[in-house]
Amino acid sequence: MFLGFVALSLVVGMSANAHRIPIVNEGGDSTKVEEKAPVIPETSVIDEVIWVVGDEPILKSDVEAMRLQSEAEGVRWQGDPDCSIPEQMAVQKLFLHQAAIDSIEVTESEITQGIDDQINHWVQLIGSQEKLEEYRKQTIQQMREEMHDEFKNSKLVQKMREKLVEDISVTPAEVRNYFKNLSEDSIPFVPTEVEVEILTQQPRIPIDEINRVKDELREFTERVNKGETTFATLARMYSEDPVSARQGGELGYTGRGILDPAFASVAFNLTDPKKISKIVETEYGFHIIQLIDKRGDKVNVRHILLKPKASYEVIDQTLARLDSIASDIREGKFTFEDGATMISDDKDTRNNKGLMSNMIESATSRTRTSKFEMKDLPTEIARVVDTLKVNQISQPFKMIDSRGKTTCAIVKLKSRIEGHKATITEDFQVMREVVLNKRRQEALHDWVVDKIKHTYVRMNDRYKDCKFEYQGWVK
Repeated sequence: MFLGFVALSLVVGMSANAHRIPIVNEGGDSTKVEEKAPVIPETSVIDEVIWVVGDEPILKSDVEAMRLQSEAEGVRWQGDPDCSIPEQMAVQKLFLHQAAIDSIEVTESEITQGIDDQINHWVQLIGSQEKLEEYRKQTIQQMREEMHDEFKNSKLVQKMREKLVEDISVTPAEVRNYFKNLSEDSIPFVPTEVEVEILTQQPRIPIDEINRVKDELREFTERVNKGETTFATLARMYSEDPVSARQGGELGYTGRGILDPAFASVAFNLTDPKKISKIVETEYGFHIIQLIDKRGDKVNVRHILLKPKASYEVIDQTLARLDSIASDIREGKFTFEDGATMISDDKDTRNNKGLMSNMIESATSRTRTSKFEMKDLPTEIARVVDTLKVNQISQPFKMIDSRGKTTCAIVKLKSRIEGHKATITEDFQVMREVVLNKRRQEALHDWVVDKIKHTYVRMNDRYKDCKFEYQGWVK
């Protein structure tokens, strides 16, 4: 099998190393002579290299895979997809090449978070993990493994783009001048935005419920040690971590940084795959852990997670306690902000006087803000906020938090800005961001065009008549 502007082929009796393409530097110089490719029957073709960017090939199969994924996700390409898709892949390779030169790095934690976000999005769209696995004909673990390199490269490209535009700025005068001559139809529409403060109380789990969970985990350990069953079987049947349970509790090779500290401390100290750990408590619940393998700075373990359950009676008591807290706030005994700081169990907002924060990511920047569009709020909170007036405090309600636990909460609507056409006086930051993004996109476009000039590019002749977004591909 060889790479070139012939097909990748399976030919009986052909050595895998029989042919090579020249190795060419960015300036386009080559010191090796390309060997003449043999004529290969059309019936033996299984794939085809259609572009080469630097020394990176783009395969026809990769383009077809991206086309199918785009169609499934409803993505529309500008212009002819046969031209736009390979060009986009080529641009990605330019950014990846520069990221390697600049030693840009992506942590396993960032990759895992990106994959988790994508899988959770798919689960929400399709209804359940089981339906997602049936639709994609893959287990969740197989999806994770398949998506790993793609997400790593995507994150590298994002960081490289951010670095290239990090010094770009705009002045207030530039913002005013940009919008002064725009038609009314071109003025951006700002969706309704809200700021929300939250105060939570975790239902107190009685000690007998905690002991019940621990006894059950001890029983699991005893059954495995006696050889009655396997750890993986028990994980599939009883673990309350739905993602890993379907894989027999297996987490896959994982770095210390993305695990709960208490969990990581035990997992990385395991040495004998035949032994099961002591019971470990984390913010998610109680676990027992079994070592599978260690590889460098990563460990692969199985675990069984059990979560103590709050009874309906305890949940009702917690809601009643929050109702009293809300009444005290309405009567002026203390402020919502003081209550959130002193009473709330939500560690993510407690130090910010209960104010929730929202991370907004684009291709060139990441911004943390206190403003949410309604669609970006957790469903239970959005449903409550939609009924509130500014400065009004909600009735207590229960919800599932980001750690999968039932929690009780009250919220206060701090501000609401109804959807409207942006104005320079009220929405300067929004309009500034529009101009800033335009400047960034222009800078990135110019960088790509310049990078193309200094990069070896070769493409199949049938692509040379394409109308590309960037100039200079056709040498």
